[in-house]
Amino acid sequence: MDKLKTENKNLNLNNLITASLKGISQVILVENTLSGLIILIAITFSDYKLGIIALISSMIGALTGHITGVNKNTINQGLLGYNSVLIGLALSIFFMGYNRWWIALLGAFFVAILTAAMNHFFSNLKIPVLTFPYIILTWLFILAGYHLQVFKLASVILPQDLASWHMVNDGNFNLLNGLVNGVGQVYFQTFLISGILILVAIFWDNWKSVMYAIIGTIVGFATAYCLGSEFSLLNQGLYGFNAVLTALAISKVFDADRPFAPLTGVIASILTVPITAAIDTWLMPYGIPGLTMPFVLVTWMFLGARKVMPKL
Repeated sequence: MDKLKTENKNLNLNNLITASLKGISQVILVENTLSGLIILIAITFSDYKLGIIALISSMIGALTGHITGVNKNTINQGLLGYNSVLIGLALSIFFMGYNRWWIALLGAFFVAILTAAMNHFFSNLKIPVLTFPYIILTWLFILAGYHLQVFKLASVILPQDLASWHMVNDGNFNLLNGLVNGVGQVYFQTFLISGILILVAIFWDNWKSVMYAIIGTIVGFATAYCLGSEFSLLNQGLYGFNAVLTALAISKVFDADRPFAPLTGVIASILTVPITAAIDTWLMPYGIPGLTMPFVLVTWMFLGARKVMPKL
């Protein structure tokens, strides 16, 4: 108890802001305060309300960790904030009305607890939990909206009957929008300037990271195009963001000191595309978005395989 009080005394505004900004940057697997600030500006530039929610959600994740006695290094690295950022943004977008704001912040609190719990469960496996806590809680909150009136689902949550659904591929693809949005969609951004700013934020941390991010969005876009994706989905970057995160995770961040890590990252990014299509189809009757589940599944697959395939 005395130790907990001592750690809480070390919590000041400067430490909180630093941890919160790193929580924002950790969404894209970067631990950098200035990168987090640039990303926050990118989100705010698109929608100031989402910018506020992103910052407060990250703060809630950090504060929850401090109050409950989580290891200070974990908090200071932003590792308890990134899932809070994502669920704060997601619930603000997927719900409507004034209730969505407190629902989003409530989600940011609960996902911090789930992240801590899953970090413990996964510690023996030596595989990161990634964004899995955010995905599960977001899905559950959305499903709750079908039975609880307080949870008012936005129009973007549209269940569809697979028996009567057919693919519409009108219009043309926009290469620039598709590639930049592939990066921006990591934070639910489809504003061109916001996507560019996020790339700048990654570059500020490490030039190799931005290289892999660009490779990831190109691979995701090209694979989806070759496999016959709808142009509207290509233009929105909906096949790019999971590929971006996977390329970064496999090629740069986790166990990346392997001879074939860059190539493995490209192969893993390719795999995210059909998995994205499959998960979106599976969830279509419920109107639930696949979020970053393809990134999580593919990254777990390759990181797990590396335990017995060390050159992968």
